[in-house]
Amino acid sequence: MTTQRIAVLGAGANGASVGADLIRADLDVTLIEQWPAHVERMRADGLTVETPEETIHVRPRVLHLCEVAELRGRFDVVLMLMKAYDAGWAARLIAPYLADDGLMAGVQNGMTTGDVATAVGAERTIGTVIECSSTMDEPALVHRHTPVSASWFATGTPPGGPSRAREDELAALLRHSGAVAHFDDIESAKWMKLVSNATLLVTSAALGLPMLDAIRTPGYRDVMVAAGNEALAVGAALGHQVLPIFGLTEDEIRDRTKVVDVMTDKLFAGFVVPGATTTVLQDWRRGRHSEVDDLNGHVTAEGRRVGIPTPVNDAVVELAHRIERGEQEPRPENLTAMRAAVR
Repeated sequence: MTTQRIAVLGAGANGASVGADLIRADLDVTLIEQWPAHVERMRADGLTVETPEETIHVRPRVLHLCEVAELRGRFDVVLMLMKAYDAGWAARLIAPYLADDGLMAGVQNGMTTGDVATAVGAERTIGTVIECSSTMDEPALVHRHTPVSASWFATGTPPGGPSRAREDELAALLRHSGAVAHFDDIESAKWMKLVSNATLLVTSAALGLPMLDAIRTPGYRDVMVAAGNEALAVGAALGHQVLPIFGLTEDEIRDRTKVVDVMTDKLFAGFVVPGATTTVLQDWRRGRHSEVDDLNGHVTAEGRRVGIPTPVNDAVVELAHRIERGEQEPRPENLTAMRAAVR
């Protein structure tokens, strides 16, 4: 049997973590990354992933993003862990190098399954949800806050997608990096993750605080829950189901009015560790654009389209844009503007 050739497209903190797990499982993995210093350090010294349980060191095969055009072979599986706003062009970039019977998954935040399907066809697309917390402050060194035992993924296929057996092939790869659940309606599962992301990622970043410090700030949880309930309402208008992600039970999501509260409690109990900041705050500290437009911004855009008001998400997006323009700093005082939008 021919060994599967696997590409991890986007070897940032989470991508490098997943890639390291696959390499440690003795699989044929190529990391493809756009940060030159990170690529060169991995080539010279290998990749180190520090977790609460262990330290992993591997020596990966790594390509600069610009070297993709020099590829001659094709991959059987592509796991894309780019930022959500990069999903469209990145999926098209790698599409010529995916085998005719290959599989590609957007293992990322945001509603990016359609970007993958547009690039490679629904028949080669697996929808994916990821819950894994990592940071990387220097090249080739990842601090993974949720080790394999605490990381969670979900998979499913879009309409016209591959068979369940093919989906299970991809899920088996992700199990090297965490628990994996199957959802028949993967887009609803991804929307549920978007609901969770809308509560926390940008809102805590706007305060300039680690997630646990933010949740302890008086009045902050009200903003979280309000933003999440708006996202849940928009999802319902779009036809998305309320689904039990993160290991929630059917009983825990039965009362829609409490779903966001329960999700928040589950998230902080199982996935958030002291000192951990969101990917949004990490981007801002590096002077980079964040995924706000693919998270809270997507909620507001879809809310306008279906006629659902989203005042809290609107305020979050406006504040985030001011921060990204350099007009405002992430700081606890920003909570006032977000709380003013809560009705």
